[in-house]
Amino acid sequence: MLKDQNENPAVEPAGKSMPGRRGLLRRLFKEKSGTSTIEFALLALPFLVVVFASLETFTAFTAEQLLANATDTMARKVRTGEITFGLNPATDMSEQQFRKAFCNEISIIMTCSEDEVKVPSKLFIDVRSFTDYSKIPAAIPRKGTAANSDLDTSSFKFAPGGPTTINIVRAYYRWEVITDLVRPYVTNLRPAGSTMPKDYLMVSTATFQNESY
Repeated sequence: MLKDQNENPAVEPAGKSMPGRRGLLRRLFKEKSGTSTIEFALLALPFLVVVFASLETFTAFTAEQLLANATDTMARKVRTGEITFGLNPATDMSEQQFRKAFCNEISIIMTCSEDEVKVPSKLFIDVRSFTDYSKIPAAIPRKGTAANSDLDTSSFKFAPGGPTTINIVRAYYRWEVITDLVRPYVTNLRPAGSTMPKDYLMVSTATFQNESY
């Protein structure tokens, strides 16, 4: 009997796949010995830790850039007279109003609650004027001599100067680091009562002379 010339026994019927093409997860669930499951469990945890640490680091650096942009924006408003203090009722701002406006600038990532606006716990802002550039503090004020000592906010105030005065706007934000893998490498602040560094202190500063508005 003659074979049909169109018949090809080497071709597999449609809908079936070769064993070597099975997906990784399909083989994982069909594995009966449990070896693949154990290997997956052992590798999944460190892999996820690295992924979360990378995401947290990226988010923190993005938030730091956002803080810098907010500082520049608010400093520009002080420099141009859009925000004043004790000079013009139409443009004067209180400290809480300034903090609220600053929080609106960073609300994409760092949302400030009403309690945060009234009583700082994470976001600290220092706005004041100086008679000379040489008198502007350069170092981060800390309560101790250690590099990771807690932030000293006792001298912070909201008192921007008037036209042509020299001013500084400093913003500090406590960013809590969650992933322990990166905590020892990025934390630079030990909160009060803590025996080890926990937070990443974000710092942004703008120094300028007000316009003659």
